[in-house]
Amino acid sequence: MASFVDRVVLHVSGGTGGHGCVSVHREKFKPLGGPDGGNGGNGGDVILRVDPQTTTLLDYHHAPHRHATNGGPGMGDWRGGKNGETLILPVPVGTVVKSKSGDVIADLVAEGDEYIAAAGGIGGLGNASLSSQKRRAPGFALLGIEGESSDVVLELKSIADIALVGFPSAGKSSLIAAMSAARPKIADYPFTTLIPNLGVVQAGEVRFTIADVPGLIEGASEGKGLGHHFLRHVERCAALVHVLDCGTLESDRDPLSDLAIIEAELEKYAVDMSYSGSDGEVVPLNHRPRLVALNKVDLPDGKDMAEFVRPELESRGYKVFEISATSHEGLRQLGFAMAEIVKAARDAIAATPPKVHAPVLRPRAVNETGFTIRREEKNLEPLFRVLGDKPVRWVKQTDFTNEEAIGYLADRLAKLGVENELFKQGAKPGDMVVIGEDDGVVFDWEPTMMAGAELLASPRGTDVRFADIGDRPTRGQKRDEQQERRDAKAAARAELEAERKAGIWTESVSGRRARQPLKESGLGEADDE
Repeated sequence: MASFVDRVVLHVSGGTGGHGCVSVHREKFKPLGGPDGGNGGNGGDVILRVDPQTTTLLDYHHAPHRHATNGGPGMGDWRGGKNGETLILPVPVGTVVKSKSGDVIADLVAEGDEYIAAAGGIGGLGNASLSSQKRRAPGFALLGIEGESSDVVLELKSIADIALVGFPSAGKSSLIAAMSAARPKIADYPFTTLIPNLGVVQAGEVRFTIADVPGLIEGASEGKGLGHHFLRHVERCAALVHVLDCGTLESDRDPLSDLAIIEAELEKYAVDMSYSGSDGEVVPLNHRPRLVALNKVDLPDGKDMAEFVRPELESRGYKVFEISATSHEGLRQLGFAMAEIVKAARDAIAATPPKVHAPVLRPRAVNETGFTIRREEKNLEPLFRVLGDKPVRWVKQTDFTNEEAIGYLADRLAKLGVENELFKQGAKPGDMVVIGEDDGVVFDWEPTMMAGAELLASPRGTDVRFADIGDRPTRGQKRDEQQERRDAKAAARAELEAERKAGIWTESVSGRRARQPLKESGLGEADDE
């Protein structure tokens, strides 16, 4: 089972805001005391915060889905809902937050640094907050909005001053154990080190940290071995120390060839853009200060090999130290050389004035409406898609089972200018209007839905404008009714023509009128008999 994880994909979501409450204040002698529905509580945020006691991302490897608590619904008597609790996720020092596409979002390098990975949704307003002089008793409330959901990649990059690099079994773990209080696993087989190790070294007045990573081998840039995968842990280091094995038992290896292979692999490694030096620019690993430690000089063959390759390394410009992690030979000189490089790097950072980015002020344009309308086509019919933060948020807050709430949404959209813009773009009654992206709400646009619901007298929770729209016959119904009237008139004409041809109309109209009173009195029937 994995005990060290330095990269995870975290799925986070903020809490959903609570719904607003619809309530009317009631008390003795005051049955209708006005709206008193409270607002819903906001959903909780998901925050990544640096915790020095956290050293791995293992917890998020086993449980990658994290959700903050939801806000409580509003209640009557002006009582607001409870806000959702903020979910704080501790991360190690040096955690880099990236998007799934690889873009760096945040770099958490100091204790207390935090980043809001998913914001909670806002709570809905109750009817008490929606009341005004014209809308005194709203029969609706706004719904709470869902919190943000996002997938972020967490990568751990250890904060160390000096990095130890070298082949497997070169003695890096033994060196870090000899120079610090760290106790990494040490064995006589390759790839003993499976996770990066950190140790604190004190050299005079300078205290610094050193890190070793699993050994590099030839082809590490192509995925062989383990070291190339863990090189992200040395990206923040000020200098590198090549630990070369002078007592290797392999006949095809020597310190010079090992150094050439390691340098080639470092050349192929691309430093992440999240790291920047004192000048704010990315520094490749093989361009940073480097020291060479010839290890295992306590062995007879190791001492001879060190003396043999040292002149060649010094001629290349390397500062070389002959050391032994077992007998501690040369470790003091190596520690002070490391401290000198670390102190110079820290002084350079302190002397560099911080870059102050001038704030960019972008005033809102005069004709800025806060939304856009994009004309599309679906099934050979026009479709108008309304995009913008406000319209989309307003739709999410609307209870579509309440006519008054829908009327309030229509008022807000009309006030924002959506209806006028639809007219300008050639929208016609009955055209499809979508607010939002693919999962947006679809409407059949009715331009007669004018604003001003607060001026219409209707019971709470209803809107007379929708009743009018429901009773109004459609264009097809009007055509059907007109055709029915035409058919009825044609049938009546045919019946009259048939009666005329049958001779029913031979008696004059004046005679028929004279006989009508007699039939009503009953005398006409006797005369006929």
